Amino acid sequence: MFKKTIKLVALVTISVSLLTGCTTYTAGRSGNVPPGKAKKITGSKSAKPHAPGQRKKR
Repeated sequence: MFKKTIKLVALVTISVSLLTGCTTYTAGRSGNVPPGKAKKITGSKSAKPHAPGQRKKR
């Protein structure tokens, strides 16, 4: 019974260390999509409405 507990603790420790070591990366700065890519996704003809300097403040 003691060996099973040690194996279980070791397995949990290894799996937690593997899962917490993962890093994810997003496209663009601060996780935003570049204006040209957003234009392609939405299907609009101009990237101007998707650019950060061209958005109207609300």
